Amino acid sequence: MTATDTVVLRPNAGWDPRILVCACGDLVDVFIVLTERYAVIIDTLINTATATALLELARAHQGHRQLLAINTHADWDHAWGNHVFAGPGAPQQVPIIASRRCAQRLRARDARALLAAKRADEPGRFDDVQLTPPTILFDEALAITGGDLTLQLFATPGHTPDHIAIYIPQISTLLAGDAAELPFPFAESAATLPQLRDSLARMAALDPAAALCCHAPADAGPKALAQNMAYFATLEHHCRAALAAGVPAHPAAAADVEALVGFPYDAAVPIELDAAALAGFYRPGHQAAIRMMLAYLAEVGS
Repeated sequence: MTATDTVVLRPNAGWDPRILVCACGDLVDVFIVLTERYAVIIDTLINTATATALLELARAHQGHRQLLAINTHADWDHAWGNHVFAGPGAPQQVPIIASRRCAQRLRARDARALLAAKRADEPGRFDDVQLTPPTILFDEALAITGGDLTLQLFATPGHTPDHIAIYIPQISTLLAGDAAELPFPFAESAATLPQLRDSLARMAALDPAAALCCHAPADAGPKALAQNMAYFATLEHHCRAALAAGVPAHPAAAADVEALVGFPYDAAVPIELDAAALAGFYRPGHQAAIRMMLAYLAEVGS
């Protein structure tokens, strides 16, 4: 396995010990929740190697519990390990729970095209991935009653249309998936910006005592929700002012949009994070968010 294809347990930094945080290199964190009845795997990782390692971790902590799996959404780093849990080649058949739209996305032409592209870019790494839809589907909400803990699954669109988050009321813990992220989450398009902000507000309204994200330091906690909401509020403020000053709603491809709206990348990153040390895609992600916000505000009338 490559460096990002290793799967290890993160040391517990204060969250409930029934939640295991599993790090796939520095790519993504996924989770195992141990209830009285179930060992619930939340997201299945990226390929056979990582999904198998995750399954082995779950089995090591399973005890008498039944295994379940959840997909927060169909993105490649969250659901491309599904074939290890379901289907004819799976070493063990495990129910996979997700939104109906997640199943649709995994069956879509775009998913097959992305898999083909990744196979071409990284020979061997994704060759045995079989795009496998979840097996138990819901639309807006679903509860898994685990005995001591209840996992409340609920729709949180915006990052993707199929995204769900999980809240565990008995321990006031939110598993936000990619609906919250540090330094900021990504909207799918200008049209979904309001959905993502609504999803953040809905999660924050739960007032969780603990929160874990798939792409944030494990100790970020509920503060990440407030930081994400503040990011979009600041982004909107700068973009409204820029439009009022005559900045076009659709700047040229070569335009320095950070300068146009007066919201540089370094200012968008929470102060406790080192902007220079973050993954390289966050800066273009911030620039894309500026373009989305300009387009959205112009469309609805800023």
